[in-house]
Amino acid sequence: MRIVTADEMKALDQAAIENYGIPGLVLMENAGIRVVDLIRRVIGGLRGRSVTVFIGKGNNGGDGLVIARHLLNMGAGVKVLSIVNVGEISGDAAVNLNIWRKMGQKIFSVHQGDGINIVKLALMKTDLVVDAIYGTGFHGKMLEGAGRVIKVINKSGKPVVAVDIPSGLEAGTGRVNGPCIRASHTVTFGLPKLGLYLEPGAGYAGEITVADISLPAVLVEKEAPRRYLLTDECVKRWLPPRPASAHKGNFGRVLIIAGSRGMTGAACLTGAAALRSGAGLVTVAVPETLHDIMEGKLTEAMTVPLPDTGDGSLSAEARSRILSLLENMDALAIGPGLSLAPETISLVRELLPAIKIPFVLDADALNALAGQVSSILGSLQAPAVITPHPGEMARMMGVASKDIQADRIGNAIKAAATWNVATLLKGARTVVAAPEGVVFINPTGNPGMATGGSGDVLTGIVVSLIAQGLEPGRAAAAGAYIHGLAGDMAAKEKGMMGLIAGDIVSVLPAAAQELATLP
Repeated sequence: MRIVTADEMKALDQAAIENYGIPGLVLMENAGIRVVDLIRRVIGGLRGRSVTVFIGKGNNGGDGLVIARHLLNMGAGVKVLSIVNVGEISGDAAVNLNIWRKMGQKIFSVHQGDGINIVKLALMKTDLVVDAIYGTGFHGKMLEGAGRVIKVINKSGKPVVAVDIPSGLEAGTGRVNGPCIRASHTVTFGLPKLGLYLEPGAGYAGEITVADISLPAVLVEKEAPRRYLLTDECVKRWLPPRPASAHKGNFGRVLIIAGSRGMTGAACLTGAAALRSGAGLVTVAVPETLHDIMEGKLTEAMTVPLPDTGDGSLSAEARSRILSLLENMDALAIGPGLSLAPETISLVRELLPAIKIPFVLDADALNALAGQVSSILGSLQAPAVITPHPGEMARMMGVASKDIQADRIGNAIKAAATWNVATLLKGARTVVAAPEGVVFINPTGNPGMATGGSGDVLTGIVVSLIAQGLEPGRAAAAGAYIHGLAGDMAAKEKGMMGLIAGDIVSVLPAAAQELATLP
């Protein structure tokens, strides 16, 4: 599903009106009806229920007036409160204002005088609030009066349905610069907005419903940006089939180069995740002095000892052995728990340009590139996925972590284009950017996954999907989605506090099954 900024959505709406002849009033009517559908699901029967609709002067307020009209017709008691002088309402919103008045209904202005007392009284007697104050065009800070109203709404404890986007949230960035509606539900129109899925905005949106308002599909396909919100349906389409006649060789051979003294767990988690994600054969290669430990930890994966420095890290002599192993592999993951021993850094830097199968770079393999990122990645012979967290990305790009977080999407796109690698930028709402400019936003996952080893699990999933035949960019996107889905399932079972990486691994088959059984 495409995901857009406010300006991109505005352009699509305008194109639907001008190029396809769909009147703005039709789009507004459709939007209002979709919100009413959601409200009916939230509170059940409408007859005898009380709803308070807050409106502003723009089209978002017009949507609110459509919602009020339909709720009234269905038997609800509806109060409409305007945070602006109603004389400021114009365009399509004014048409719906006139309809509301001709139905004999009042508008209560709360923008001055004792307006805040009217707000408090209305909220005492309402079952649900509709937020139609500011739409996707909002940015910066709101007027003081509107801010006071929003604070009172948030303190009321009443369920709030936000129309298109919570008022006070920037649709293109997810930024919140002052009072902002904390919605229990958001119904967003046409396509999802970036600000609903980027932090901190995602924390204000509640449960998100993307509502069809009759934008022509051909318009969206032609004009919307190549930026996608990952969904169950999308990821299911990408997953490779598993025919009844298949054998283990059909599902890919994975080599994982990982581990150092004190970090054998990273290698184990990556190997286990690769297996639990469907890889047919997984080999975990570790420093020789750690090999006996790994054989005791891993049962289903094969293990291989590699030349060791004697301190539990890989020596430069491991290069030829690794290249020999790769001759029989479909995909490689390198980096989890590898250490930053000088010889290991030299090994990574010399090895990467010689690899001829798709591979995933994670953790210490990324840190080994420091100071030589462009020269090494520019010399790769095979498609690659990098999986940095914001700190690693900052070191690779020579900026501060806060600069990466300030524009996660832009930085992921820049990295993918500059280095010609699929870039998976980890963190809340993982971003995956492919070198050709396609971007994916992952909505799955939870704070409980912020635990040691979670990234190693992700690497194992991504390399497994590559080995099973997915193009690296899609493998990274699907891997992020499945990783988050498994984390959500594990959190539902165990809670977020105390969730560990092994819990995520154990749920991976169930997550894949959930996708596979979608209608």
